[in-house]
Amino acid sequence: MLVYFIKLNAQSNQPNILWIITDDHRADALECYNQATTGKSESNLGYVSSPNIDRLAAEGVLFTHAYCNSPMCTPSRSSMQSGRYPFRSGHYKFKSHQKADHVKPTVSQSLREYGYGTAVFGKTGWGIKGDKGDLSFYDYTISFGRDINHAGLGDIFTSGGKYEFPDGIFEVIYSDETVIYPNGEKVSYRKQQRDGEIPLKDQQLKAKVEEDFDILRAYTRPNQGLILGGVNPHPMGKTLDSHVVTEFKNYLKNQDKAFKTLAGKNAEGAKSGQPLMVNIGFTWPHTPVLPPKEFRDQFKKKKYNIPEFSTDELSNFPPQLVTLYNECKADQLTDKEKLQAIQDYYAFCAYGDALIGESVKAFKEYCSTNNQEYLIIFTVGDHGWHLGEQGIMAKFGPWKQSVQDAAIVVSSDKAKIPTGKVVDDIIEFVDFTPTMLAAAGINIQQDKYAYLDGYDLQEVISNPTKNNREYAVGEVNVVCGHRAYIRGKDFAFSMRTRDRWDVATSENVNKDIMWALTCERPKADMALYDLRNDPLEMNNLANDKDYIKLADWFRNKLGNIVLGDRRVECDWTKPNSYAISNFAGGADNKKLDIPKEIIPQL
Repeated sequence: MLVYFIKLNAQSNQPNILWIITDDHRADALECYNQATTGKSESNLGYVSSPNIDRLAAEGVLFTHAYCNSPMCTPSRSSMQSGRYPFRSGHYKFKSHQKADHVKPTVSQSLREYGYGTAVFGKTGWGIKGDKGDLSFYDYTISFGRDINHAGLGDIFTSGGKYEFPDGIFEVIYSDETVIYPNGEKVSYRKQQRDGEIPLKDQQLKAKVEEDFDILRAYTRPNQGLILGGVNPHPMGKTLDSHVVTEFKNYLKNQDKAFKTLAGKNAEGAKSGQPLMVNIGFTWPHTPVLPPKEFRDQFKKKKYNIPEFSTDELSNFPPQLVTLYNECKADQLTDKEKLQAIQDYYAFCAYGDALIGESVKAFKEYCSTNNQEYLIIFTVGDHGWHLGEQGIMAKFGPWKQSVQDAAIVVSSDKAKIPTGKVVDDIIEFVDFTPTMLAAAGINIQQDKYAYLDGYDLQEVISNPTKNNREYAVGEVNVVCGHRAYIRGKDFAFSMRTRDRWDVATSENVNKDIMWALTCERPKADMALYDLRNDPLEMNNLANDKDYIKLADWFRNKLGNIVLGDRRVECDWTKPNSYAISNFAGGADNKKLDIPKEIIPQL
């Protein structure tokens, strides 16, 4: 009865919602994005293909400056699911829970209160432990690990391992890999271990797999097992992400009746009598980068511009970012290997484009069958990916390739979301939750939703003056330690935020919280790029005599936001151990009110 009452107070015709998230997906893998930003369909590196996504963008609004709030899978996804910055939720790394008083519901949990049925397919990865695991967050869950790979479906996956973060640096203790061949045969072996020699049998199996599928590994970095290129063991329709789409389509096709999943489990289809919110979490183009042969063949003869990088640039990196480079470096690959990595990455994205086309078509057909309106949100990557820029093939950095992406929003109601519109205003990934809640008819201006850090993108589209955001902010807390960034249209700045590598414990939550604002200047590890004449972010000017005052201004601005405007640090090993810092409440005013006299003239 309560749900029914609340639903009546939302809106009578709540749209079905499809939210698609890809993984490590660069915006320049989309032709529509490249056309909107550079006037040509190719990326700066070369050929890309995205016909289905291009059609989707033409049906709605393309946002060209969409920033993640952490360039790492888990905190980025938790920020999207909660609508909160990582520094306000305390979800910085891999494991958290909902038993602390400061925690708020995820978007799916909120939509449930207003009558929505909810389902998630593929990658979840938000790292928040519920009382019922992933099932705490969505009514229906198909996990790419538990329900697909472990059921004997999929392609190549990490099947076991142990990893540590001494001093915040990623270290492989051991890592195992499993390959599922087209005939269903499973081959498992140890691919990497820190101590001792890998058994000869494992070495031989690994070598055979690498030959069979033309595997390129990230052998120049500590995590040498990562697959940067190769061909998928399976054709399209039989890969991991294809199975995700099949499960999604079966869920819709079997509305209001029982059916069996691909793994043979009993399941119930979508309930047509209530509005539906579905989240599809694709794993492509995340490593292992393994496009099916049909798509790889289209790209393997394409020529690409390999990003330029010289180790001389490292002398201009602050120490934290040198650490990041050492953990993720790819510049020591041969040019042939770099070319393969780029070709296979864009081929994987083209394959994913076809899967998005399938998913959108099935969703629209479901909505049409049930005479229901719809909203589609496509988040282009939970963050970005470097293909050699800054010398790395990874994410985790404060640079554009790690943190700037794109988003597409489409509605069946064209009065709400117009067609063929491009918005260059800055938006952030925390905007997706308020957008979905508002679309469901929920008044997000209520005090109940005051915790939301994002904007309703429909308001951004219809009333641009309401979007007063002049910067995006975020923070990352692995690989190189605690580091925050702030990015506007003209300048990009980042700095070290904590004088420690460890995660928060009950003894140190928000301890010495002002360190980054008061420490000696060199210890803040600042990086400042003038995007007006350095869009590739190759020249750190934080210590340049003409830019020192500007860098110090950004240090104060960013530090006050992420450290002093409701920062939360939580000891997630305990149910309710956290601290909130608010020494600079209101610092996050969305304005880059830089004094004109400290802005260098070009």
